[in-house]
Amino acid sequence: MNIPRPEYPRPQYVRPDWLCLNGEWEFEVDRGDTGLERGLLKRSLQDRIIVPFCPESRLSGIGNTDFLNAVWYRRTVKIPDEWAGKRILLHFQAVDYDTTVWINGVEARRHRGGFTPFSCNLEGLATGGDTITIVVRARDSHVPPQPRGKQSQQYDNYGCFYTRTTGIWQTVWMEPVSRCSLRRPRITPEVDRSNFRLEMRITNNRPGLQLRATLRDGQGVIGTYSCITGMDLTASLDLPIPQERKRLWSPHDPHLYDIEIELLDENERLIDRATTYAGLRGIMIDGKAIKINGEAIFQRLVLDQGYYPDGIMTAPSDQALVDDIEMSMAAGFNGARLHQKVFEERFLYHADRMGYIVWSEFPDWGCRITEPGRNQLQHGITYAAQWLEAMERDYSHPCIIGWCPLNETYQELTDPITELDDTARTMYLATRALDNTRPVLDASGYSHRVPETDVFDSHDYEQDPATFAEHHKGLAEGNPFLNGPRNRPWSIIYRGQPFFVSEFGGIWWNADDKSRKKSWGYGKRPRSVEEVMTRFEGLCNVLLDNPDMFGYCYTQLTDTYQEQNGLYTFDRRPKFDLERIRAIQQRPAAIELAAKEHSSK
Repeated sequence: MNIPRPEYPRPQYVRPDWLCLNGEWEFEVDRGDTGLERGLLKRSLQDRIIVPFCPESRLSGIGNTDFLNAVWYRRTVKIPDEWAGKRILLHFQAVDYDTTVWINGVEARRHRGGFTPFSCNLEGLATGGDTITIVVRARDSHVPPQPRGKQSQQYDNYGCFYTRTTGIWQTVWMEPVSRCSLRRPRITPEVDRSNFRLEMRITNNRPGLQLRATLRDGQGVIGTYSCITGMDLTASLDLPIPQERKRLWSPHDPHLYDIEIELLDENERLIDRATTYAGLRGIMIDGKAIKINGEAIFQRLVLDQGYYPDGIMTAPSDQALVDDIEMSMAAGFNGARLHQKVFEERFLYHADRMGYIVWSEFPDWGCRITEPGRNQLQHGITYAAQWLEAMERDYSHPCIIGWCPLNETYQELTDPITELDDTARTMYLATRALDNTRPVLDASGYSHRVPETDVFDSHDYEQDPATFAEHHKGLAEGNPFLNGPRNRPWSIIYRGQPFFVSEFGGIWWNADDKSRKKSWGYGKRPRSVEEVMTRFEGLCNVLLDNPDMFGYCYTQLTDTYQEQNGLYTFDRRPKFDLERIRAIQQRPAAIELAAKEHSSK
């Protein structure tokens, strides 16, 4: 049997031994969420599903797009004999939303959050050579404060809301580790010091163990560095790079270093080993410019929602992830806003190696923090816990050049302080506490509530380039276009931070639907492809010509169901002349020219 999505799911932290559990599982829908009482934990399930595709998708073999509320999975697995004596970790890359896992009828793990990975430690439950029965129940009510991104709360798709995802939607897999073992590395590039800072948490650490790291590039070994672990949970190492081997990661040259990490006992016997990689790149703010390695690179971003006709939020293949990046670059973009979805790790891996910059964001849209009766404590705790899991997973990826905890929150500035103020501040502080190396945008568009936010932005879907230019001419005087009415502002005062229009365009084009009965986009429907191109060029030029804009984000890469304002169709066919779109974007932006002129003086 061919295993779907068989590639290693965690490419930035690799161990040689692993077992992919994708493929056919027993499956059953439990709409009343009464399965536990009805004995689903102890009996075979009625249907079959192809994991890792969600039951709403065609690729799963189910294709049920109704509200599923709760679903159950069951599979019997033989753990490899050679893993005997090891601690077995069962990994779920993503399950939507509220998950319970049983091993041989014993509850092994609970997890809440539909976009982030979690693991079950099978110590005391199973080891190598054992046959185990895995049962998974996933509950998915889609009721706030559950973060769900763009998943529809109605039966059908509508507006900006799309087909739901329930249950397992990323790879399920196992690996053996020693009882004393490495955990995921945290790698911080330090360009000025020509150094990587490696932080490693160690499970069941004890004094006297040795952490050893070997740094390599294409020429071979650069150096091997080690330290003796002490009484702390985390061991830290500097991995210096000599000047003659120093090579920065950038969109122009996405150079990556390989790192082998080993954990040795007191007699220098190997306990655990893993490999990773890192890119040496720095991000700084210089006035209104965001610079990568000291260079002002205008961020020509595209909005990428990561949906697929046959897999919904799950790419049908690893190649499909690569194809989406190549499609974006072919159209002249150098990066993306990964919009309202925590993209799978392999997408970020490909972005790392292809030099594709991204902004990562939390999928909160549609929760509406201002909904009556919703407790701000629920939002703050739920959001922060799941957002920190995503950041912890993705911290070491060089392609990520900014974090965005919230999207399109809206509420008037009022007295007293509102739950939106508290939630926004919670998310900002959580982001800043975990990562001080990247800029943070408190909320993309609409309500900015955190005075210390590193970046300001707005969303502007005005379709007339002349009016669009009027909107944004005040930025130089500190009066940017912001969302919401001017007489009842939604945002705090702008204080000169780097600014970009993080959503614009969205030009609707469906040659076969002139009445908007089957599709929609922003603004008046263009009369021809030529009018689309003229409008696209005019809007882009307004932002490229503005020396106070560090970038933009065009909506969007592909059509997504009924929202047909992409540069490609939903099935990834180009709708326009890509060479022309690329040429429109390729001229240097005003902020790049100003930065070069300033540096030459």
